[in-house]
Amino acid sequence: MNAYLTIKAIHILSSVVLVGTGFGTAFYLFFANRTGSVPVIAAVSRLVVRADLWFTTPAGLLQPITGLWLAHTAGWPFSTPWIVASVFLYLLAGVCWLPVVWLQLRLAAIARHTEARSETRLPATYWHYARTWELLGYPAFVAMVLVYFLMVLKPAL
Repeated sequence: MNAYLTIKAIHILSSVVLVGTGFGTAFYLFFANRTGSVPVIAAVSRLVVRADLWFTTPAGLLQPITGLWLAHTAGWPFSTPWIVASVFLYLLAGVCWLPVVWLQLRLAAIARHTEARSETRLPATYWHYARTWELLGYPAFVAMVLVYFLMVLKPAL
């Protein structure tokens, strides 16, 4: 078996898992929040945290390892403009994602606590965190979509 193609397959699959799970969990929490239903939000936020732990985090760790290995093995200098741009955008997404992880943990804890007290409305703190979570998600998602284009097209920038 060809090591390059194996690593390339891992890189592609982990990128799909990273972006797919990230977008999917964001989609569900975004719309769960729109219901205003504490039980729905508590359940979805708990699962979003779990999906990030099980899928997004491992895929996010594999991406730079496999990507840089592929570039090196293929003979692309790390100073190649599309690689530099990809790394920058990946780091931008990561800078947005790290606080998102903390926010998701807080959102899940607040929702769980609110549900346990049989309250029907989430506190203002929840909605403040949810808005910040959402605002951080937009640049992270756009950055990752751009990384896809750079990775596939390898443009001469």
